[in-house]
Amino acid sequence: MFQTLYSYFWWERLWLPANLTWADLEDRDGRVYAKASDLYITIPLAFLFLVVRHLFETYVATPLAGLLNVKEKIRLKATPNAVLEKFYVATTKHPKQADVEMLSKKSGCTVRQVERWFRRRRNQDRPSLLKKFREASWRFTFYLIAFIAGMAVIVDKPWFYDLREVWKGYPIQSMLPSQYWYYMIELSFYWSLLFSIASDVKRKDFKEQIIHHVATIILISFSWFANYIRAGTLIMALHDSADYLLESAKMFNYAGWRNTCNNIFIVFAAVFIITRLVILPFWIMHCTVVYPLDLYPAFFGYYFFNFMMVVLQSLHIFWAYLIIRMAQKFITGKVVEDERSDREETDDTEEEEEAAKNGPLSNGHPVLNNNHRKTD
Repeated sequence: MFQTLYSYFWWERLWLPANLTWADLEDRDGRVYAKASDLYITIPLAFLFLVVRHLFETYVATPLAGLLNVKEKIRLKATPNAVLEKFYVATTKHPKQADVEMLSKKSGCTVRQVERWFRRRRNQDRPSLLKKFREASWRFTFYLIAFIAGMAVIVDKPWFYDLREVWKGYPIQSMLPSQYWYYMIELSFYWSLLFSIASDVKRKDFKEQIIHHVATIILISFSWFANYIRAGTLIMALHDSADYLLESAKMFNYAGWRNTCNNIFIVFAAVFIITRLVILPFWIMHCTVVYPLDLYPAFFGYYFFNFMMVVLQSLHIFWAYLIIRMAQKFITGKVVEDERSDREETDDTEEEEEAAKNGPLSNGHPVLNNNHRKTD
């Protein structure tokens, strides 16, 4: 049964155009072609990336955070309470008003004390500013190096300037050593992101991030199997062109350099929209959808690759919507905040809500404007 499934999975009609077989892509006369077995190395490389990341965050990002004066906020811990802790862990972190009143009776605390306990308990579970800075530093470093390396791989190739060259001679296109390493490193990095996603900073688009990582891994792997390497290198370099800008903006935000953060974010927004909403759909996807049909009839791999490109493009549209919302807040003078972020709550929240209804607090404390450091 396993052999049957294996034979169906590697059936040439799934991966290659008509009248071509895997034998046509065997190494000969000094010409080397992509093979599925090449990708086995990406799994151990992914774990190596995790080790390198740990060392980088410990010995590079942490001292850098100190130099940039990245400071942690003092978080008040929730006092131990077995009743509230059980509800927090087993039921929900955000109790409704009826739940709060019920818990107030069970725990012997006032409603206000229960609400404050849940705010402080949620804050305890939120990642620290240093953790966010270290994660952003690691991604910034990789994306910047990957973008520079990717451009070095493709800038001297004819298909970088004429997209029809992407399909010239397809699929009998030999692989260059630079393309091999570019693919292996990119795929290994995205495997490492998928492996570490449970421990990384969680944002509101957590599910979308998982879909993105899985779609990216499938696209990179499939483009390697089907020898879509030329198109794959263009797509990877295009994506890396904006990502390092976002991560650098986060780093400066965590360091409190608001003007620098905002300026970099505007540049990032422009690059993201141009590359992901203009160049990718109207140039790259046009290249992968239209040009191949001039050479061979559509086959399963053609449809599958472009379907995954549509999935990726849908995520770009979703993120572009969030980016535009943030840009609007910046232009109108409001605080620019990552729409995916989960804002840290403070004990001033309830007093501010009360003040909004009844005016200044009666205990003589001034009403504070809750100007938090922007979280990501």
